[in-house]
Amino acid sequence: MRPGKIALFIFTVLGLLLLISVFSTSDRGVSSGIELPGFKIKYPTTSGFLQQEKAEANLLADSIVHAIEAVLPEEEFKPVIPDFSKIDTARLLRISWPEHKETYVNELHAYLESGRCRILHYGDSQLEGDRISGYLRNRLQGIYGGSGPGFLPIKQVYEQLAAEITVTGNWLRYAIFDPTQVKLADMNYGVYASVSRFTPIEIVSEDSTKTEPLPLFTAGITIRPSGKSFSRLKQFNHIGLHYGNALVPVEVGVFVNGELIKESTLIADGAYHCFEIVTGSTPGEVHIELSGTISPDFYGLTLDGESGIQLDNIAMRGASGTIFSKMNASGFNIMAAKLDPKVVILQYGGNTVPYIKDSLGVMNYSRYLTGHISWLRKRMPEAVFLFIGPGDMSTLVNGNYTTYPLLPYLDQQLKERCLANDVAYWSMFEAMGGENSMQYWVEQELASTDYTHFSPKGSRIISELFFNALYLDLSR
Repeated sequence: MRPGKIALFIFTVLGLLLLISVFSTSDRGVSSGIELPGFKIKYPTTSGFLQQEKAEANLLADSIVHAIEAVLPEEEFKPVIPDFSKIDTARLLRISWPEHKETYVNELHAYLESGRCRILHYGDSQLEGDRISGYLRNRLQGIYGGSGPGFLPIKQVYEQLAAEITVTGNWLRYAIFDPTQVKLADMNYGVYASVSRFTPIEIVSEDSTKTEPLPLFTAGITIRPSGKSFSRLKQFNHIGLHYGNALVPVEVGVFVNGELIKESTLIADGAYHCFEIVTGSTPGEVHIELSGTISPDFYGLTLDGESGIQLDNIAMRGASGTIFSKMNASGFNIMAAKLDPKVVILQYGGNTVPYIKDSLGVMNYSRYLTGHISWLRKRMPEAVFLFIGPGDMSTLVNGNYTTYPLLPYLDQQLKERCLANDVAYWSMFEAMGGENSMQYWVEQELASTDYTHFSPKGSRIISELFFNALYLDLSR
């Protein structure tokens, strides 16, 4: 057979295959095919066959990433003010504000410039290790002042970039968002949603101090500035050791650079307290030595500067933002009054996306999450609330990675419910480029091959996208 006839045959077959794709429809990425009475034949759509949708998504995502790269500051962020003359700001997704936008933004601006503003950044595993939070903290501190990494748990369960925390003794961590753990009887996890202890909770009972003497336990906490963090985050001289549920006196010794500077006893009245350590300058090393028969519940450490922005990274692996109303409201209130947060950022939804089966599931989750946000607002009525929706996430369909089918609808519903409840909303999904944009981020090594989490470079870019959206409104 002649080569010309072979080529004609091949092109004819390809043409017929492409023609058939015209009759194929896609159910938002769940499947595509040709509907026939009683069954469906799987078959790609024309756009899918030509990979047109992927090309369009890549083009949009590429324009967004290149636009923000034009204003990315140097590693130490000089200059700290974004140079918007280098960028078409129309390409940046802006924050959606409730109806009273001007009042809302003015209040937020006043808090940031007040000289002392604590921000709580709650979220899922996208925040682990101080990713996103650390970048945003450093950008805000560069403009509004401040230093230090803020909150850190004592018992570390993943690598932290904010500061180096090492412990001695048998430290255990109890987190309300960890379904594998037994829950605290009083459900008092404080503002940071987890506690660390150097004795297990099983040893605690009303009769623990009345029976035969318990053995004495010793434990230590060593704090050092991180060598991997931004320079501003390495500077702190106000250390807070937050604790509660102390049933017996616990002796404390504080060593700064090897020298004992403070000896005391934790208050054994069961209430929340903050044991404060103030140094003249950033210490090279702080060691806290603890000794007692029963450990208090330690809600964590805060490492702050004298003033300015203090931003706490509160990462909850596997969480969907629906644990707050389960916590002890009284204990939360007392600790929140001490910390006095002025801004609360919530970043959830990604852990729910793979398990939502239909639009009713989207509605139920959105409504349930709104209830938990309302619970937080009652505890912190003066704070400004912002919500960051989930980013694009891909699942394997017909051999191709495509956006989870209900993710765009979830993003829309979360936005509507947040705005209706006076919570500002930023769509990370749309900011990345929208539907099927995750493929581009993975190809450019801005996201990992799980098609869910950002890489370190991708975290920097998505953080800068949010920061620019925020600063555009604050500096108007």
